[in-house]
Amino acid sequence: HVQLVESGGGTVQAGGTLRLSCVVSGYAYGISNYCMGWFRQPPGNERAAGARISRDGDMTYADDVKGRFTISIDNTKNTLYLQMENLKPEDSAMYYCAATVKCVAANIVEGDFGRWGQGTQVTVS
Repeated sequence: HVQLVESGGGTVQAGGTLRLSCVVSGYAYGISNYCMGWFRQPPGNERAAGARISRDGDMTYADDVKGRFTISIDNTKNTLYLQMENLKPEDSAMYYCAATVKCVAANIVEGDFGRWGQGTQVTVS
């Protein structure tokens, strides 16, 4: 049974930093063998892509987070991270981690991901 559990959300002032974590369990292999992603859903809006890391370690970012967010993996801890810097009020959202067997599309596509966490709230004031 695959589970993804996010943590690290909270309230931060504009310009601040947060690091989100997503602990993954239930996969037969370490999470570096899968395609992992971060999505976010602002209040009243649809869920949108944030960042993705492929099995080859290739990282893809949405334009609105590029240069400020960094996705990474610690395979020894089966944990996915999202380092967020220079946060803006428009970054306020519920953040979700997601997993799939393989990154297929050139862009970050929500429908490609079959496993999801419950989310962690980030509020930037």
